[in-house]
Amino acid sequence: MKNIEHFKELLLEEKKHLESEIKSVGRVNPENPNDWEGTPGDMGEDADASDENSFADKIEEFEGRSAVATELEDRNQEIENALTRMEEGKYGICKVCGEEIEEARLEANPAAETCKAHLNS
Repeated sequence: MKNIEHFKELLLEEKKHLESEIKSVGRVNPENPNDWEGTPGDMGEDADASDENSFADKIEEFEGRSAVATELEDRNQEIENALTRMEEGKYGICKVCGEEIEEARLEANPAAETCKAHLNS
């Protein structure tokens, strides 16, 4: 695999960005430090629980933040897995056919686990 350091830099930079994004919509689950959970948005002084519309808006915002946190956490795990494959000497090898993953594919997605032929496997 050529340019493994280049791809490691890309992965670490994306990981740093993802962690910052996750912190903006979630927090580490106190019961599981390897898990993130969405946080409610700013409840502010105008968040009157007796006002059904305001309360519904806050619930909807929380659900949206939770969904975003889950997506970011999933991508973060893909990056962690790619970094682990680097440490194990398995980075850039298709998990389906065992052939080298195309460099252009890794440029587009440094955490890719498969070659283009096995993209949906």
